[in-house]
Amino acid sequence: PIMWLEKSHPLGYGEPGFEPLVVLELASDIKEEAVVWLLSRIRDPQQNGGHLGPGVRPQEKENPNLFLVGASWQRLLSGAEDLGLFKEYSDGSMRGFTCSNKHNFKDFTGDGDSFLSMAECQHIIKHELDTLRAREETHVPGYPQAKLYPGKSIIRRLQSKRILIQMFPLHHKEELKRLSFSWYQKVRLSLQPLDSIRHYYGEGQALYFGFLEYFTFALVPMALIGVPYYLFDWEDYDKYVIFAVFNLVWCTVILELWKRRSASLAYQWGTLSRKQAFEEPRPGFHGVLGFNPVTGREEPLYSNAKRQLRIYLVSLPFVLLCLYLSLYVMMVYFLLEGWVLSIHDENPTFWTGVLLFIPSVAYAVVIEAMNLIYRYAAEFLTEWENHRLESSYQNHLVLKVLVYNFFNCFASLFYIAFVMQDMVLLRQSLATLLITSQILNQFMEAFLPYWLQRRRNKKMVRKVQGRRVLEDKALPLAEQVRLEADMSTYLGTFDDYLELFLLFGYVSLFSCVYPLAAVLVVLNNITEVYSDAFKMCHVFKRPFADPAANIGVWQLAFEAMSVIAVVTNCALIGMSPQVRAYFPHSETQLILWTVAVEHGLLALKFILTFLIPDVPKHIQIKLARIEFESLEALKKKLSS
Repeated sequence: PIMWLEKSHPLGYGEPGFEPLVVLELASDIKEEAVVWLLSRIRDPQQNGGHLGPGVRPQEKENPNLFLVGASWQRLLSGAEDLGLFKEYSDGSMRGFTCSNKHNFKDFTGDGDSFLSMAECQHIIKHELDTLRAREETHVPGYPQAKLYPGKSIIRRLQSKRILIQMFPLHHKEELKRLSFSWYQKVRLSLQPLDSIRHYYGEGQALYFGFLEYFTFALVPMALIGVPYYLFDWEDYDKYVIFAVFNLVWCTVILELWKRRSASLAYQWGTLSRKQAFEEPRPGFHGVLGFNPVTGREEPLYSNAKRQLRIYLVSLPFVLLCLYLSLYVMMVYFLLEGWVLSIHDENPTFWTGVLLFIPSVAYAVVIEAMNLIYRYAAEFLTEWENHRLESSYQNHLVLKVLVYNFFNCFASLFYIAFVMQDMVLLRQSLATLLITSQILNQFMEAFLPYWLQRRRNKKMVRKVQGRRVLEDKALPLAEQVRLEADMSTYLGTFDDYLELFLLFGYVSLFSCVYPLAAVLVVLNNITEVYSDAFKMCHVFKRPFADPAANIGVWQLAFEAMSVIAVVTNCALIGMSPQVRAYFPHSETQLILWTVAVEHGLLALKFILTFLIPDVPKHIQIKLARIEFESLEALKKKLSS
């Protein structure tokens, strides 16, 4: 039967009116004693180390291993305090929530049963389940190979041994319908409903959509300059100097202003000054059982020296080999390009004119395919390196993927620009790469998910005979849970940020020779908002909220790209005929002047970074005031 872990009082007695929040799906062949043990641990009273409460009652007979988890409002509020959740105080500032002070928070009314958003409740339950720890057990009952030791996270052990198949938060149908309508179902010129997205999906998702929106608006000035530039100076490639200078300023200023925008959003959502939770070891991390001096608990330990050897003796050579293969494919592309040009020059016809575009389009498709294959290899290698923390795993994965994607996508453009010095071919290659990659991405991100969702809906309608299309009629809860369990798992914002990173590269590095690049990226981003919103609402399982304060390591990646953009645009300016005219007899002088200007601009860029504060002044004052008040309160407490 589908089982319900009923809503409970923290002291251990059940209450009617259970609201399911999180689904646990256990393996189909799980041992009965393991189920009984896990449910008893989840139902334990809070004092005994358990979390959510008693009462299991059967509902259906088809899915015996799906469990719905919920908790009482009192339990959720104490969980919010444990997590250090920031909420709006009566004076308008954002403060850490405490149960003793709950009535001084702005939206707290009655018992506080509407104080926390559903996403926050689900995040609290996930935290509670993640911190459910083994006591005296040596292994999961019925599974001698699933070893446990005091302090080990039970959920992580069940995940690593595939006893727990998945854990995901449930969608709220009415709230989702409202969000869908305000987000993507009506054509509008207004901004995205970021607060509603944050309320439903959490801060990490809302920051991604906020960045996507900001990046799109930041591209508008470049697109507006690019269109007349394209129309009136199309055949005059020497006029790209002004556009290159604009690029230099643009890519620095927009990233600095985004930091301020990001800080404002994070403050408004209460994640800016939230303390980072202590990171637990990843579910896939393995090692010899030892003693962690920080937590005082037993946990697997793995030698850092061994990990470094794996990184430098296996991962690094593999990445270099992949870069070499990418270079080899690029040289094959140039050979094909030369062969096609020679055919066209000998006997120019309509078909040889069409043939001219074939190598570029084929190369763009090959690049996308290579990026995809490399991504799987990078994930396998990073998993094999055995990183203890999720953040460390993500940083190493991002670094591997970014280096390869950057090289794979931009190496040919750098070669054409600075080795061949052919601006006509550079413009044509950039246009082909950009347009082909966008068509492929739109197919993969918009058409394919839509088609898969329609197919899944038809299957479900056949299962639920006699019912109308799913969106039109509310499903019984048991069927909703089964439908959501079969939906694709959302893998996070990694691929979305990677796509934006590459588009930012195309625009900031070489758009001065192809001014329409910014226009194409704006159009892409507008469709991206709608396709990503559709996927979040209808294709993927609801992800757990990620209480992010910024876009993390991606901010660093975009800033690194902006530094490369300064160097690239300075080199393009130095190669332009207008600038070369000033140094007719000395190539060395030209290079020295270009390098000097580039160094000066980089210095100016870093000065701008220093001068524009990352956090707006009014937010700095609010944070300082809260810090001062908490210190004063601590002094009073100590003196009394």
